[in-house]
Amino acid sequence: MGDVLKTSIEFLKGVGPQRAATLQLDLNIFSFEDLLNHFPFKYVDRSQFQKINQLTPELSYVQLKGVLLSAEEVGTGKGKRLSAIFKDDTGTLELVWFRGAQWIKKSLQLGKEYIVYGKPTLFGSKFNISHPELTLYTVASLQELKGLQPVYNSSENMKNRGMDSKGIRKMISVLLPELKGKILETLNAEIIADLQFLSREQAYHQIHQPQNLEMANRAIARLKFDELFFAQLRILKVKQGRQINYAGFIFDKVGDHFNGFYSKHLPFELTGAQKRVIKEIRKDMGSGKHMNRLLQGDVGSGKTMVALMSILIALDNGFQAAIMAPTEILAQQHFTTFSELLEPLNIHVKLLTGSIKGKERQSILENLSGGSLQVIVGTHALIEDPVVFKNLGLVVIDEQHRFGVAQRSKLWKKNTRAPHVLVMTATPIPRTLAMTLYGDLDTSIIDELPPGRKPIMTKHFTDGARLRVFGFMRDQIALGRQVYVVYPLIEESEAMDYKDLMDGYESLLRAFEPPHYQIAVMHGRMKPDAKDFEMKRFKDGVCQIMVATTVIEVGVNVPNASVMIIESAERFGLSQLHQLRGRVGRGAEQSYCILMTADKLSAEAKTRMRTMCDTNDGFKIAEVDLKLRGPGDIEGTRQSGMLDFKIADLVKDSQALQIARQKAIEILQEDENISKPENRYIAQRLNEITDPKSNWSRIS
Repeated sequence: MGDVLKTSIEFLKGVGPQRAATLQLDLNIFSFEDLLNHFPFKYVDRSQFQKINQLTPELSYVQLKGVLLSAEEVGTGKGKRLSAIFKDDTGTLELVWFRGAQWIKKSLQLGKEYIVYGKPTLFGSKFNISHPELTLYTVASLQELKGLQPVYNSSENMKNRGMDSKGIRKMISVLLPELKGKILETLNAEIIADLQFLSREQAYHQIHQPQNLEMANRAIARLKFDELFFAQLRILKVKQGRQINYAGFIFDKVGDHFNGFYSKHLPFELTGAQKRVIKEIRKDMGSGKHMNRLLQGDVGSGKTMVALMSILIALDNGFQAAIMAPTEILAQQHFTTFSELLEPLNIHVKLLTGSIKGKERQSILENLSGGSLQVIVGTHALIEDPVVFKNLGLVVIDEQHRFGVAQRSKLWKKNTRAPHVLVMTATPIPRTLAMTLYGDLDTSIIDELPPGRKPIMTKHFTDGARLRVFGFMRDQIALGRQVYVVYPLIEESEAMDYKDLMDGYESLLRAFEPPHYQIAVMHGRMKPDAKDFEMKRFKDGVCQIMVATTVIEVGVNVPNASVMIIESAERFGLSQLHQLRGRVGRGAEQSYCILMTADKLSAEAKTRMRTMCDTNDGFKIAEVDLKLRGPGDIEGTRQSGMLDFKIADLVKDSQALQIARQKAIEILQEDENISKPENRYIAQRLNEITDPKSNWSRIS
């Protein structure tokens, strides 16, 4: 865009320093460009007028024409308000302002004809309108109201300073003439013609001052495409740059480690999906290109085995491998699993976490830098400066959304040449989100569970059914099964009426008395040794019930546990509920998940419970979660600037996203460096929005 768009908003006519400070604080509007990109969230037809005697409680927003008879401040303290009487030829109506009363009273002209716009509310037997939009009735104002009126988000603070939706419209009407001829094009002529887009300048004018609904929609489509197209182009350029600039280690051997394990020590037959993914990884690592692959798979789908087979390929080629997990519990679980599976091959695995100190830590660091230690499992302790590898060839990152971009890049930079990278997640990522957040990675999906696994049966009960649930627990324990009971809080919180872990533990002790029953307890505030002790008691079958907070969400594998009871399930998001449910169903027996909630639930909570009961498909659950919460609230996505969209919506605009990605791919295929004259606008815009300060070596 032109330099004029970088002008401080303070210098727009009618704004000034005080209003500018409010715009900056409340809406992050600092410049002309920011105001231009503050888009309306809806349009209203202001060509129609109603009469006061036509008002009904069912009406939403109405427009009236009449005379302002009086205005006075009434009440005291917090109850103080401005009350005005408004009259048309069919009756009278009260207009009320609870904020900015003094400023508004000064602006009112009694006896003058006004146009009133707002939402009518029935108060007793009479209607009133709170904080209406008022416009003096003139030929000019009537002309201005014809057609669609954009409606903008504002804030209470802004409304007090005359910057409600109407005030923002006034600022936009001052801004647009200032920018005539200065809103530069960003797409090439071919894309504009192919998709029948408005020019960029036309789009900005039509979104803020639309001729009609059709033109408003065309403007919205153009500006949404711009956001999605350049997000995809940035991602694909990162991928292209990595493939050009980073040569990968060539793992061309599949030797004794891989073949010996596959033929003699594989504990179960691999699924077709696992075999397919391992082939994709082998091809990547043998190509001479740097592998950066995302492995998605539901809880229990066998991602760990795929990671282990990939590690064996690295070892067969004389390289070391590292596995990084977000928590000590998950790191310990991986360490135990990898140690047991690799012991027959005489491959040594070590664990490095923050709690490993002294001589043991020093020995691990020496063996790692000397090359005698081939496989290391750890937490973020692996990225600390003293950790040095001799020849790190493969990095596996589990539950990767728990790590920041900077943390991941540190591990990547442990070598002079980047190691191959495999990032894994058991949190299914909806396709639209994956294309935007992880579009620079190659993606593999394990989309089938090991044979013999039965789908987990999920039921929803309210507190009134607790005795019935206790009876079910006893029946399952009598069959030799074990039970998880998960709580959202450790201690009682006055602000939230939810059962906490300690209260739940005591009630379970009363219902399941020792010595017939044993109950283990685990939560985040316990020391690692205490957690390990409690977990071991449960794993070894000493305890029938494990009472825990969400520390058991990942990394715990007890095949004999067949019941997961989630207390105050309405407190949890869908992805977390799905993760918790995945702690059971790991054996051959039928497993169950019971969602316990309060009697009264919000509509959203009811949707979450219904979704959990209806499906075990993690990707379907992730799609519902995305629709309910939006991309910015999905765990781990806030760190990505890719989601800072002003107008595009990943849930609603999935089709536009796919078109934008395809166009970005076509541009890079035809013009690798985006240097052709016809693509100069695209190159200029891409250069403008690429932040040189965030040039991380990307592992995502």
